[in-house]
Amino acid sequence: MKITFVVPQWHFSGGVKVVAIYAERLKKRGHQVVIVSPARRVPTLRERVRSVRRGGTFFQAPQPPSHFEGRDIDLRIYKPHRPAEDRDVPDADVIVSTWFEIAFWIAKMSPQKGAKLAFLQGYETLPEEPRPEIDDAWRLPFQKVVISRWLKQLALEKFGDGNVAHVPNSVDTSQFYAPPRPMQAVPTVGFLAAHSPFKGMKTVTAALARMRETIPNLRVIAFGQDKVHAEMAAIPNSEFHLLPPQDQIRDLYARCDVWLCGSQREGFHLPPLEAMACRCPVVSTRVGGPEDIIVQGKNGYLVDIGDAEGLAKAATGLLTAGQQTWQQLSDAALATATGYSWDDATVLFEQAAELAVARAARGEIAGGKRPAGAEGRASVVVPAGVTL
Repeated sequence: MKITFVVPQWHFSGGVKVVAIYAERLKKRGHQVVIVSPARRVPTLRERVRSVRRGGTFFQAPQPPSHFEGRDIDLRIYKPHRPAEDRDVPDADVIVSTWFEIAFWIAKMSPQKGAKLAFLQGYETLPEEPRPEIDDAWRLPFQKVVISRWLKQLALEKFGDGNVAHVPNSVDTSQFYAPPRPMQAVPTVGFLAAHSPFKGMKTVTAALARMRETIPNLRVIAFGQDKVHAEMAAIPNSEFHLLPPQDQIRDLYARCDVWLCGSQREGFHLPPLEAMACRCPVVSTRVGGPEDIIVQGKNGYLVDIGDAEGLAKAATGLLTAGQQTWQQLSDAALATATGYSWDDATVLFEQAAELAVARAARGEIAGGKRPAGAEGRASVVVPAGVTL
């Protein structure tokens, strides 16, 4: 098949990493895969002046690294930064949106660009901050692929779509691994540090304060792509790594006895599974991937969203339960991470793409070749003014 992925930008997020993995592996399976992205947006004069006033620079910062670098991928950048159009993408069997706003770009494209598939890696809204445009994107007549069970349930219950393909994420065990080890001499926990409220850093820091009441010498390791130095400075005996090289992240996981996740909402969230591949049990809120992969008391623990006390209690209990108990959870965490591979996931994604082609041919979804008389079905209504 000819498959096109359209991405909003080539940055360093987990979602982009997953797209890069699929693009490379689908190519190895014999498909013609292209990734299309707009050029980086140039800040306006007003934005540059505002940056200076806030202590930044007038000139645009260098393009940060991305997960596309070093991979066997056909990445095509079009200029200037604007919504993608037919002229920017090749004709294909399947065209994949990777972000809700991109779905509206693709909805306007001709059938020759391929059967329309929405790769939904999250639901980027909270009850107190509804975003109707996201719901509009979910309602588009595309074949949908989701990465966790809660997203599949959301598609059915909120949007009435029962044809959604569930393709869970995996972890690259050639990149994330650790030799057998005992607990650290100094109890150590790790977490992903980020400003986004979705990531729940406030919940984690509140849990750490509670944990320190029982474990005064608790050591904390964090990494991320946001500059959170002030927040980390307030955490005793902590260290923070800003955008560490990928080959160093596994060492950070391997130095932790427990990996914490306090997120409010996640489509999947790769770090807990990566930590498991490095023999680190996980204590997490009930979100995305953690809810799918954690078996209570076997390879980690789950607590309610926002429950800093529960997060602290579960992590403290694991750290003080003794070497034998920790080792059992560590071994189980590794077994979870190695029980399902990216090759397994790629086969499922390939099957979802084939389903998109078949459904488009029947006129059930937008795009692709249609039989005579099917033109009136799977019509697309795009909200006005939706751009990146």
